[in-house]
Amino acid sequence: MDFHRPSKNFNVPLGIFEGQSDVGSPVIEGSASYDASSKQYTIRSAGYNIWYTRDEFRYVWKRMGGDVSLAADIAFPDPNGYGDRKAVLVIRQNLDDDAKEAIVALHGAGMVHLAQRPEKDVRVKDMEYRMGGRGLPGGATPDSLVTVVPKRIGIEKQGDSFALFVSLEGEPMHQFGPPITLHLDEPFYVGIGFCSHVPDKVDTAVLSNVVLENAAGKVR
Repeated sequence: MDFHRPSKNFNVPLGIFEGQSDVGSPVIEGSASYDASSKQYTIRSAGYNIWYTRDEFRYVWKRMGGDVSLAADIAFPDPNGYGDRKAVLVIRQNLDDDAKEAIVALHGAGMVHLAQRPEKDVRVKDMEYRMGGRGLPGGATPDSLVTVVPKRIGIEKQGDSFALFVSLEGEPMHQFGPPITLHLDEPFYVGIGFCSHVPDKVDTAVLSNVVLENAAGKVR
């Protein structure tokens, strides 16, 4: 519970972001690249998790203040990755592994969550959403259970309120569940990231069509 490891920070701009970090210094160094023609950010990272009292993940960030809207399409190229791997949109106080933060995440198996670490070195708490149903397209039989994996997720910061936005199947983004309340001092860090959920294994997430606006109400 008291284990922490300094983050490795790189002042290397990437696309619309101004820097990168291996938060919590995963045992294998991460990487990130941007393809301007396809508007895709490819993030490779190991890391045990983004959870509990500390995080390990590759984070691509920008320092900001005020209200924020952030959204991205998410894909996992390797179909065999760990089911709890996480592509995340994160607004955090600093780059320490135990920073205060608000997180929206898409897990490899399809779950979406809105989470927060309400204070430094405190355990994360969250609201989790699993989308699915019986007889949905793709099922082998009418009684099969099919998970709907969202196409796009977003986070909106309006003052001290943070809300999750989702597009399940390409429809316009809409708020999912109630917001959380968290105060962050300015400036804070806003960005995208990925964690393989396996401490010593690198996996990949692709985040595309990223929207980042210094205002609320711009998630789309």
